Amino acid sequence: MQSLRMIEDWPVPNAATAVVRGADCVVLGEHGPQEWLFPLASVTKLLTSYAVLVAVEEGVFELDDPAGPEGSTVRHLLAHTSGLAFDEHRTMAEPGNRRLYSNAGFDVLADTLTKAAGIDFAQYAAEAVFEPLGMRATLINTAHRSPAGAGGLSTVADLARFAAELQAPTLLDPSTVRTATREVAYPGVSGVLPGFGHRRPNDWGLGFEIRGEKSPHWTGTANSPETFGHFGQSGTFLWVDPVAGVACVALTDRDFGPWAAEVWPQFNDAVLAELRG
Repeated sequence: MQSLRMIEDWPVPNAATAVVRGADCVVLGEHGPQEWLFPLASVTKLLTSYAVLVAVEEGVFELDDPAGPEGSTVRHLLAHTSGLAFDEHRTMAEPGNRRLYSNAGFDVLADTLTKAAGIDFAQYAAEAVFEPLGMRATLINTAHRSPAGAGGLSTVADLARFAAELQAPTLLDPSTVRTATREVAYPGVSGVLPGFGHRRPNDWGLGFEIRGEKSPHWTGTANSPETFGHFGQSGTFLWVDPVAGVACVALTDRDFGPWAAEVWPQFNDAVLAELRG
């Protein structure tokens, strides 16, 4: 795919990308070092969310079990509506009323799973998600880092496997994945989309951002409103567009900033245009 060569013009020391087709999960194109380990930042939240959803299906806990601030549940934490502050275990709002993007909430999720399952969250994620999918290089280091972002490390090759799982689930019931990625949790709730400002509404599923009608956005203008995924402060992103039937992963070693807000949408539009052409 010629569009993937656009990463050569990004103002970053190193970058890698891959595109995965939905129907048969074939890698359509790749560019850059596929096996390099990159810090994921908040793309880690997708992996954390998937592990939590596996735990729900295994009966470790339920989505509506209490977790976090009073009145909050596992579902609230996944949807960033628990009321917890961004990076503090401080309650800022009643559960379900505002989309307060919260790293602290994902720390609570990991702690809740650890206590309920009797196994460290990082080990649970590895055994429940990474090992079955063949994501051999991926890890979430919870010893000194957060499962919300700083603890996640992976490669484009591994995340391409995860993107394939999102398009054709094998670890979760497809209905669970659809609920998490296609159904807005707490519809109409507004809040800040990090890096892009306040959005009304700020659509989110269960751990997965849903593009909806947000503009500007880190995906492309050609991405459908049904597109879901996440980007990370370390200059990383993963999206799945179920209408186009394709997923895209990009990892870099330069922090997100105005450069990314400019080149990522152009890149994503070029990828979709090449596939449609």
